[in-house]
Amino acid sequence: QVQLVESGGGVVQAGGSLRLSCAASELTFTIYAAGWFRQAPGKERDFVAAISRNGLRTTSSDSVKGRFTISRDNAKNTVYLQMDSLKPEDTAVYYCAAGRAASSYLYIREKEKYNHWGQGTQVTVSS
Repeated sequence: QVQLVESGGGVVQAGGSLRLSCAASELTFTIYAAGWFRQAPGKERDFVAAISRNGLRTTSSDSVKGRFTISRDNAKNTVYLQMDSLKPEDTAVYYCAAGRAASSYLYIREKEKYNHWGQGTQVTVSS
């Protein structure tokens, strides 16, 4: 059972940057595709970005495209989310997720296909 622990959240002014990290306990982390989701108060958990097992393929939502970058370091069992040009509407709890993927090149956008989740980290962007 892989455990995920997010870190790096905080309060930042609009236009600023944050980098989130997600550390996985599983030594065979390379068998998992990974993703980031976010949930604002009173709203559903939405897809933000995803990355394939080998880190060579990524995808992100239209709302963060060009501002957020997902990456991973399999040697460190860690996934990152670099967030630049932050906006107040990016305020949410950010969750890391991992899901088994048959192909090293496959990423997963659907939250229903992830079966491992972190506890979340709060990101607050002030205007």
